Amino acid sequence: TMLPQLSERWLIIGSFFVTYFVWGSTYLVNYLAIQGIPPFLMSGSRFFTAGMLLYGYARLRGIGGPTLREALHASGMGILFLSIGTGGVVWAEQYIDTGLAALLVTFDPLLIMLLMWLLLGSKPAWMSIAGAAIGIAGMGLLIDQPQLLGSENAIIGLIVIALSLISWAIASIYVSRVAMPSSRLHSSAWQMLGGGLSLLIFSWLTGEASTFSPAAVTPKVAYSWVYLVVLGSLLAFSCFNYLLTKVSPEKVATNTYVNPIVAMFLGWAFNGEVISGRSVIAGLLMLTGVFFINVRR
Repeated sequence: TMLPQLSERWLIIGSFFVTYFVWGSTYLVNYLAIQGIPPFLMSGSRFFTAGMLLYGYARLRGIGGPTLREALHASGMGILFLSIGTGGVVWAEQYIDTGLAALLVTFDPLLIMLLMWLLLGSKPAWMSIAGAAIGIAGMGLLIDQPQLLGSENAIIGLIVIALSLISWAIASIYVSRVAMPSSRLHSSAWQMLGGGLSLLIFSWLTGEASTFSPAAVTPKVAYSWVYLVVLGSLLAFSCFNYLLTKVSPEKVATNTYVNPIVAMFLGWAFNGEVISGRSVIAGLLMLTGVFFINVRR
């Protein structure tokens, strides 16, 4: 019994490491990929490809497929997590620096806590309420900056990220409350297929797909897309799903401590993004808020 416990412990630690560092890097890599592929088409093709690969791998291993109900639930969660959740943030990166986008996503644990209170009546502890207040103050400080409020496009980007965060938080709360495929592989695969397909359809319906030119796909764009499929989707999303079955949603959301730090550093080092003192203070306040929410646990 000791060995399975040890290996599970390492799996959990490894999964946290991946969701912390690989997801932190995807903000910059998404930005690099959308320099040559329109955002919804890029995210849709990335998730759909990863979903097909995972589904194929699950079938090769002889893992029984989900029921229609489970597949539909997983696809629905994929639309909330990936189409609206991730797809919206990637689209907004056209107008908002990658480091700032990652910092805005820090608000998600606070949102999960507030929504669990509103939707499920689970009243948070006073420490958590204090954390939410600190986090909201940090968010106010972050948004009230010329680079975010100075252009109409950046404001539209902010609104889209807000919708993405609400969608991701709702999915995080309900994913353990609906009948999902019992196999983690099928669960991840169907979420990616549902999320990817809906983004591809949306890209086609809005005419975005027709603006794509294969000539715009430079080696850097191609490598970025492959990185997102293999590490960002196959590996990280599978680790994220694994963690949701093993630890509480608030704990899983702690990747929001590390993701923005990784993203801001990479954006500054490789994309010439400026980190203002105000962003640093806002980030510290928001991360302090998240810490207060989790400290009890």
